[in-house]
Amino acid sequence: MCGIIGIIGREQVSERLIQGLRRLEYRGYDSAGVCTVVDGALERRRAEGKLENLVRVLEAEPLTGTIGIAHTRWATHGAPTVGNAHPHIVDGVALVHNGIIENFRPLREEMRALGRHFESETDSEVVAHLVANELGKGLGPQEAVAVVLPRLEGAFAVSIMFRDYPDLLIGARMGAPLTVGYGDRETYLGSDALALAPLTQRISYLEEGDWAVITRDGATIYDRANHEVERAVITSGASSAVIEKGNHRHFMQKEIFEQPVVVAQTLQSYLRPLEQKVALPDMEFDFADVPRITIVACGTSFYAGMVAKYWLEQFARVPVELDIASEFRYRQPVLEAGGLALFISQSGETADTLAALRHAREQGQKIAVVVNVPTSSMAREADLLLPTHAGPEIGGASTKAFTCQLAVLAALAAKVARDKGRLSEQEEREIVAHLTQAPAAMNAALRHDAEIEAMAPVIARARDVLYLGRGPDYPMALEGALKLKEISYIHAEGYAAGEMKHGPIALIDDDVPVIVIAPSGPLFEKTVSNMQEVQARGGKVVLISDYDGIQAAGDNCMATITMPKVHPLIAPLVYAVPVQLLAYHVAVAKGTDVDQPRNLAKSVTVE
Repeated sequence: MCGIIGIIGREQVSERLIQGLRRLEYRGYDSAGVCTVVDGALERRRAEGKLENLVRVLEAEPLTGTIGIAHTRWATHGAPTVGNAHPHIVDGVALVHNGIIENFRPLREEMRALGRHFESETDSEVVAHLVANELGKGLGPQEAVAVVLPRLEGAFAVSIMFRDYPDLLIGARMGAPLTVGYGDRETYLGSDALALAPLTQRISYLEEGDWAVITRDGATIYDRANHEVERAVITSGASSAVIEKGNHRHFMQKEIFEQPVVVAQTLQSYLRPLEQKVALPDMEFDFADVPRITIVACGTSFYAGMVAKYWLEQFARVPVELDIASEFRYRQPVLEAGGLALFISQSGETADTLAALRHAREQGQKIAVVVNVPTSSMAREADLLLPTHAGPEIGGASTKAFTCQLAVLAALAAKVARDKGRLSEQEEREIVAHLTQAPAAMNAALRHDAEIEAMAPVIARARDVLYLGRGPDYPMALEGALKLKEISYIHAEGYAAGEMKHGPIALIDDDVPVIVIAPSGPLFEKTVSNMQEVQARGGKVVLISDYDGIQAAGDNCMATITMPKVHPLIAPLVYAVPVQLLAYHVAVAKGTDVDQPRNLAKSVTVE
């Protein structure tokens, strides 16, 4: 995850901005930058790589100024170069940005048509151009930002500084976190309270769609309708463990809500939106020559692999084997010469998966790994490293790591299909377009948090819960059941919907809730038929679908959860959100230890 910090104060801010960036290093980054207002000019320093490189730049060319913004960046739109590093400066506007601007291409073309020149490959720079363009029409900073924000689509947090207004910062958030901190005649912006902890303990969390006008005397906060609102000022506390949770009760909840941003950042590393192409890291082999792919993983990562099997076979028409890592070596698998073995792990240290990787290497397979820790053992032993950019995941049950795995695997499936000649350029462009829509759709799914929380007490009373789905929604049923088991300790099972009549239907009675995952589409009618078999036997159904699906089949359900209508490719990423939220709220209702479920380890390093 990228990081943002901004300070408007009474004293020099450069060193304190760097200290704030140090506290954001845990998010991961590959370039950094800082900008201040000095004698009526915007002065900027940027560097590739680690923060120490930026520190050396500042030692050689110090920055003064009592107002400034700073940023750590993952390379997303554009390589990790100084030119693509933030802050961006356009005509007296300096900006740092986390997240993704989905509609940056048409906005960029609009600005180019007005004669504006772009210096970077990023989506972020277009926001600075839009604001500068409005200022050029005679609007003030506040009015300009109010005009621009509704035009932006995606998930983002921004902090904006103005050369001609050295006593003003503006921050805004939509799907990405942003925090306001209050000091003594100083005010701060940060991606999270941890970045602000050395500066202040008094903070406010901007809510979805909020934007804030920051001065030395405090902050005026507006909602998405531009109505002035109050946001509670709370004491963050001295413990970094508490601080990192922000305004969330548990790490798991925080990590669920981080998903639009981390998925956006992960996708940006694998997509080239300007060219509308999928781009993977360089590798020494060609997917066109791969006759078969073997996917190996454990737990939640295994379910990500199940979804990938659907995608790879559908798009690339390449045969895919799927194996649980702990079983892989012991069944003496037949691995075809020239095959690719794909291993999925959050930590990259899971003992079963690492042992399976080494077995596949001994059998002459090419090795690809999808991991969240690019320095892990699996990463070091791979021929093709495919990192996710989820950032640290503290909650014991995987959430954002899972959806980031799905994002990487979707890009991988498209790349394999393209290299094998199964995907046209136009089809590749369509896939890129759908994938870039995923973060905003996940953000829309999160807006149903309150209604999911309201139904949780009913599920919490159950001893058994069933989850049903078809196609790629079948792995989501398995994942939903796993999440519920992990953190609420309720017995839950996931089934392919068509398998109900082959045994599980005997379990149905009015004490067994059945969670049905069924977005409208080609498989909807068959899934609904299985759902109706449940209802006919007194089962209590919770239907998770889009508006069309709810309208067609929502009658007689105990409850419905309406998701945004999305392309089937990104449905697994979007429908992961409600099953995670349901498990979370049921666990809270039962009073279990959500972040540290009994008997579970975050990384299983023994077989």
